[in-house]
Amino acid sequence: MKVPFVSFLPMERELNEEIRGAFDRVFERSWYIEGKEDEAFEKAFAEYCGVPHCVGVGNGLDALFLALKALGIGEGDEVIVPSNTYIATALAVTYVGATPVFVEPDIRTFNIDPAKIEEKITSRTRAIMPVHLYGQPCDMDPIMDIAEKHKLYVVEDCAQAHGATYKGRKIGTFGDAAGFSFYPGKNLGALGDAGATITRDESLAQKVRALGNYGSDYKYHHVYLGNNSRLDEMQAAFLAAKLPHLDRMNAERRRIAGIYLEGIRNPLMTLPYVPTYAQPVWHIFGIRCDRRAELEKFLNDAGIGTNKHYPIPMHLQPCYQSLGFRQGDFPIAEEISATQLSLPMYYGMTEEQIQYVIGKVNEFQ
Repeated sequence: MKVPFVSFLPMERELNEEIRGAFDRVFERSWYIEGKEDEAFEKAFAEYCGVPHCVGVGNGLDALFLALKALGIGEGDEVIVPSNTYIATALAVTYVGATPVFVEPDIRTFNIDPAKIEEKITSRTRAIMPVHLYGQPCDMDPIMDIAEKHKLYVVEDCAQAHGATYKGRKIGTFGDAAGFSFYPGKNLGALGDAGATITRDESLAQKVRALGNYGSDYKYHHVYLGNNSRLDEMQAAFLAAKLPHLDRMNAERRRIAGIYLEGIRNPLMTLPYVPTYAQPVWHIFGIRCDRRAELEKFLNDAGIGTNKHYPIPMHLQPCYQSLGFRQGDFPIAEEISATQLSLPMYYGMTEEQIQYVIGKVNEFQ
């Protein structure tokens, strides 16, 4: 049996009529940037998240970068980020001219450990950027307490967690701003690159919008040294077609994750841990195994697709050599990078596929 790591086909077949209708609507209107579709999706996504403002941008990295830039963070500043995340989190900090300061995760959740944040705060620290990795909410209450105590901004990286909740409240609504990616593989994915910044602050939303539109508040009037990062009409229309189905499709991911958690009984595997405060959306179902390379080959040879999130920790990436870190500086992130393996997780997996994955994982010796 073949089980791909991810497949969009079940979802796309189910939503074929809505997606094609969205394309036709935009094509017939012949308006592709900053139009009705963008406005409608921004309104719908803001309401879905529970905030008053959403600004569509070109991708998830820009959603974070523009939020930091709008908050005035730049040269000489520091931003606390988890040592275990996708590199876009750190790049957003670097792009505004600030320095990413890495904090180790909780080995159980893979998310930033609030207990380790304060020791990294200096006089230059301006913000904390928690990442809701793999669709698992961070422990936001202590993070917000630390931010309030030290008068720091909080920008949530929600790129993998559309619809996840912390103590019943949607992620992305705790900090000063939050960034989302709508890369095609996300739980809410466009048919190309896309992203959004959400916030409760109207003036911040206006600044993010201007910064993403060449720094312009109205045509040919440029108040900031801006960028070109806007959510185009076609992607907005596709996202608007998918958004009403997001909760239902997230519920299916939770069901699959529940079957995995119940069915995988191999003592060589460390399964995901879900705190009582969290309702994850399972963008990734990541296990850990000390013999990852052998497990990966075993599953791939059996026709099961896998992935590693992420095989090289950020502090050891060549692009961050200038920060001066070495092997062993962030042992928890390094352990996760060396042992984590992601199993197939997508809407539309069949019962046979789910059980086949479980059977093969349990079979590994």
